[in-house]
Amino acid sequence: MAFCIFVVYYTSSMVTASEYFVGRSFLNAKAMVIGVPKEIKSQEFRVGLTPAGVQAFLSAGHSVYVQQGAGLGSGFLDADYEKAGGHILSDASSIYAKADMIIKVKEPLPSEYTLIKPNQILFTYFHFAASQSLTDAMVKSHAICIAYETVELADRSLPLLTPMSEVAGRLAIQYGAYYLGKPQGGKGKLMGGVPGVKPAKVLILGGGVVGTQAAKMAAGLGAQVVIFDTNLARLRYLTDVLPANVQTEYSTQHAIEAHLSSADLIVGAVLLHGAKAPHLIKKEHLLAMEPGTVLVDVAVDQGGCIETCHPTTHDKPVFEVDGILHYCVANMPGAVPQTSTMALTQATLPYALQIANLGWEKACDQHEALKKGLSISQGKILKAEIA
Repeated sequence: MAFCIFVVYYTSSMVTASEYFVGRSFLNAKAMVIGVPKEIKSQEFRVGLTPAGVQAFLSAGHSVYVQQGAGLGSGFLDADYEKAGGHILSDASSIYAKADMIIKVKEPLPSEYTLIKPNQILFTYFHFAASQSLTDAMVKSHAICIAYETVELADRSLPLLTPMSEVAGRLAIQYGAYYLGKPQGGKGKLMGGVPGVKPAKVLILGGGVVGTQAAKMAAGLGAQVVIFDTNLARLRYLTDVLPANVQTEYSTQHAIEAHLSSADLIVGAVLLHGAKAPHLIKKEHLLAMEPGTVLVDVAVDQGGCIETCHPTTHDKPVFEVDGILHYCVANMPGAVPQTSTMALTQATLPYALQIANLGWEKACDQHEALKKGLSISQGKILKAEIA
């Protein structure tokens, strides 16, 4: 006779098997209404929940309402959501009016501020440190704001930011390589060069998830890569795992400046948890660079680590300052929504289920990772970095 043994591993920050699978009769919190509005940021095609996610909420005794057409950009039809048990509503105002918890991808925009109800839970990327107007609006709304980007595990990793950081790091090199082309305003340089001709030189500021993925992509294209970080343990790790055409350096202003005149592409990949990014490249540094150098600031949604950067959109992604091309799209992963939505929902769904199953207060009390994501609650700012 054959036997099958199933083993479920989890940590205190993850959904337990009982929280995820059992019916509502076994849990204390009441059933919750989940709302998924369509994203309205320019060229943002991601959606906050997949049909599989809808099915998971229904299995836990909740109901889900999705705005008509919300999933089309990611390849999900309204019929897919209905087949999973969701309900389709025609407009965003109906979604916000119905829902106890809103699950999104990007921060609410001004046209959405008045739709948000007091005590309504918003679970999304907020990046409050980069926007006082958004912060003020959410304080005024008296909503419960739990930010994906500050949900943090005991090892200081950011499980809900990581998948989009992986996407953004890889896209930074794709876009950087494209804009190095002469027709786009770049130097006219091929990332990997050719035999007898040197490859492009890529500087990466930050050795976290974004920086590591960017380094892998740039190295794979044959570029000469220099990656900076202030964490020596991280630099040792990167030296071990990255290819030979990647050089690691301890990040100081002097070390960065020494490479500016020979750099072709610079990727800003700095992250301070929940806080505004520091300016490592200042306006005066542009004068040291060759015309046509490309800057890609992935940190722009946290204020940017390049002083001359400001958020751009997929419609108008680049601008020029002193002959230097700046790419500063604040929602880079939105360009590849099928990949991004799948990766994001896989990461956020267990946490969203915790909130729905337990209620936000109990979920944050029991799970330290979620508590660190709680940024604004009922008119009060809970994080010093934002205040």
